[in-house]
Amino acid sequence: MNFKFTFSSLFLVLVMVLAMPFTSSAGIILSIGIAPPPLPVYDQPLCPGDGYIWTPGYWAYDDTDGYFWVPATWVQAPEPGFLWTPGYWGWGDGAFVFHEGYWGPQVGFYGGINYGFGYVGVGYAGGYWNNGAFFYNRSVNNVGSVTNVYNKTVVVNNISVSYNGGQGGLTARPTQQEEAAANARHVPPTAAQRSHVQTASTNRQLFESQNHGKPAIAATAKPAEFRGNVVAAKAAAPSYKPATDRSATRASGNPTAARPNTPVHANEISPTRPPAPNTGKPQLDQSYQKQQNALNAKQDQERQKLQKSQEQDHQRLAQRKADEPAKQQVEQKHQQQTQQLQQKHTAEQQKLQEKQRPASRTESKPPPKEKN
Repeated sequence: MNFKFTFSSLFLVLVMVLAMPFTSSAGIILSIGIAPPPLPVYDQPLCPGDGYIWTPGYWAYDDTDGYFWVPATWVQAPEPGFLWTPGYWGWGDGAFVFHEGYWGPQVGFYGGINYGFGYVGVGYAGGYWNNGAFFYNRSVNNVGSVTNVYNKTVVVNNISVSYNGGQGGLTARPTQQEEAAANARHVPPTAAQRSHVQTASTNRQLFESQNHGKPAIAATAKPAEFRGNVVAAKAAAPSYKPATDRSATRASGNPTAARPNTPVHANEISPTRPPAPNTGKPQLDQSYQKQQNALNAKQDQERQKLQKSQEQDHQRLAQRKADEPAKQQVEQKHQQQTQQLQQKHTAEQQKLQEKQRPASRTESKPPPKEKN
């Protein structure tokens, strides 16, 4: 896949996107054919003071020079009660796509990625707001002498995968609560965060081509302050490979092979129809088939309900002559809804088969051997 615009033009587009109010899912910034590097290993710098929220580091992309590290940093929340939902890379339509992070009262979906320091893949375990004050969890934060602290153990899973979907990516999907957070009121990254990204893009030490997955500045105490109280990465991830070995085409032989036949709308889901049960017991087979028919009817009804809802979304878009970004956001929502429903139906089918299987095995168990 070829990209002709330079990073300066890309950054201008990014600033324009971030300047727009976000009322639905986070923006899609760009897509490329090379997976981002795994997350490096680093420590957290001391929190500068009350009201600062931890924002994880991530790999951004420059069309000319490839991936560069945007250091993790402490950022003042744009308003009390707001939490940060990190951005994340995801695989879709034969490319890796970056979904921009945002501020809001609830933490939304960020790809299931374990960014550390309270961002364990789902939600945020590093702190919470109470009556306009932020309380920090000492077990995952380096908070020093800030006023409001508590201790709560957080299970840490040291997985350094930095993207969702595709070859080797995470398989997490957004929950209903995470989708609600994305659709609720939220705001884009602050001016300080935009400046932080811009400053990172000018530092050659932060480019993967220079640091090979181990950035010299992995985290900072404040945005865009890359001198003084900064933290270097301890190491690159153990699974690190150079960019030439992370190409989507190299990894799978076919960019679309990682997500074969991925449905976008409910009417594209192929219903599962297992073969008729055959345990050798007609009465038992009839009971099993009755259970299967009931599940089939229930799942058909759920697919039809979602299909009707998605068709209504399309009608509303047509009526208000929505622009292309709005259409893309709706299609992204539809794909998430459809994949969740498909996964739910698959799990229900597996559960029913597991429920029926023990009895089937019992009926077909060979007779015991005769004793001599």
